[in-house]
Amino acid sequence: MSIVFIASSKLPTKQGDFIIHAFEETDSRQEHIALTMGDIADGQPVLARIHSECLTGDGFGSLRCDCGPQLEAAMQNIAQVGRGVILYLRQEGRGIGLVNKVRAYALQDQGADTVEANEQLGFAPDLREYSMCEVMLAHLGVKQVRLMTNNPLKVAALEQHNLEEFILEKVRNGAKLPGTYPPSPEILEEYRKKRGK
Repeated sequence: MSIVFIASSKLPTKQGDFIIHAFEETDSRQEHIALTMGDIADGQPVLARIHSECLTGDGFGSLRCDCGPQLEAAMQNIAQVGRGVILYLRQEGRGIGLVNKVRAYALQDQGADTVEANEQLGFAPDLREYSMCEVMLAHLGVKQVRLMTNNPLKVAALEQHNLEEFILEKVRNGAKLPGTYPPSPEILEEYRKKRGK
């Protein structure tokens, strides 16, 4: 995958002042964002989150997922330590897109879990791609990250893209740092369904 840097700008947020960096895939024209705070190119490990776009969770506050709270916790954690990076990847609905995500929600309304719904629509359980992360991190001067994630499958996917050399430590988002939040009853039910398999 070929991805190029486009532009950077200041981005004041309620969590603090970030810099927003825009990237674009040259073939698909798909856009991705990096949010940074502080000096992340000093060679020291950087607190980081790799976050896939979730309009329903990030923008609308949906209780069907924990995406919005995860993003907010990551921004709070980075602001508290004063340096870090969030790669915000435009791959809505585990890579199936927004409209198909709504179709998957309709199947979930009928009892399917996230994976089952994606499969019923003819998709793999997870179509997210992470190869752009290496180029984005290299452009930003990041050598190693302390990856904030609650998802062991994401770590495995990153390792498949030869990104294991970037990951110094896996930090449960909110476990070692502030920014914890109680999961919604809806997300607890989704976790219960997945554990039952």
